[in-house]
Amino acid sequence: MKKLVSIIVPLIAVGLLFLITMCGNHSSAEENTPLPPKQEEIAVRVVAAEMQTLSEPVTASGLVSSATEARLSFKTGGVIDKLLLEEGAQVKKGQLLARLNLTEINAGVTQAREGVAKAERDLKRAQNLYKDSVATLEQVQNATTALNLAKEQLSIVQFNQAYSEIRAPISGVILMKLMNEGEVAGPGTPVYVMHAGAGDWVVRAGVTDKDFVRLRNGQRAQITFDAYPGQTFSGTLSQIPQSADPATGLYPVEFSFNPGGKRFSYGMFATVRLEGAQGSSYVSVPVDAIVEGNGLNAFVFVADGDKAKKIPVRIAFLRNDKAMLTSGLKAGDKVTTEGSAYLTADARIKIIN
Repeated sequence: MKKLVSIIVPLIAVGLLFLITMCGNHSSAEENTPLPPKQEEIAVRVVAAEMQTLSEPVTASGLVSSATEARLSFKTGGVIDKLLLEEGAQVKKGQLLARLNLTEINAGVTQAREGVAKAERDLKRAQNLYKDSVATLEQVQNATTALNLAKEQLSIVQFNQAYSEIRAPISGVILMKLMNEGEVAGPGTPVYVMHAGAGDWVVRAGVTDKDFVRLRNGQRAQITFDAYPGQTFSGTLSQIPQSADPATGLYPVEFSFNPGGKRFSYGMFATVRLEGAQGSSYVSVPVDAIVEGNGLNAFVFVADGDKAKKIPVRIAFLRNDKAMLTSGLKAGDKVTTEGSAYLTADARIKIIN
């Protein structure tokens, strides 16, 4: 037993000495470890976000057209025999412009006339037989009905014969010739486009349903044309449709404008901009506060004490030097303007304004 104690006591003493040494070394290591450098402050200027009620502008693209535009076509289909005028020609109301090859149509008229003649003979024969008590009253009535039907058929083909030519419905100018002689024109297929003449130019543009509900007749618009860069023409919303174009899903609205003595032509490209009739509330910040923009999505830095918080925002539109936001900020938030390019998330800042 004495021998065991004499062994354990020295071991405990050695262990205590080792622990004391390690603790001393650990304290020395902590004292010698350098502190991380303090993050440098970035000087910034801030501006408070504001709440504004504005009308989002409506922008649409369209083409120059005519308010008195007429798209002329044949009522019946057939082979085009003659096209008498070219684009740009002056025409008078009632003037013959085009006609179909009447071979098939005239044959139809002749056939219908022969049908009427036969029905008249059949009715006369039935009436004579009825007088001799050979035919019945029903047979006479059937022959009378057959004659009436034949006469109606003759009226139809004579009507189609009359409308197998195109005449000018108004006096004006031929804008476009859409088909050529020898082509087969279907019923209602436009062959010519004409209008009453200079001075009735309009812009027809398609707008989405979102923009459609914010438009009112008589609204003022600014119209620009690729043909006249740098020039703006005053226009007025003159016509709003009741339904969308099924082919495009857009609403074809019409804007009248003042040509201002400039030369315009059918089909010229135009861009229309006007203010919506209904206002909405937006948070307004300077454009300089916007960073990392990607379409309508972007970020801003907001001052939070001595740090900059990176906040995602959604842009509705730009107006002058302001960005109108639909989400991300509230009125009163202090956004950085100068110095934003040097900031990262949670960077230390110093407000200098």
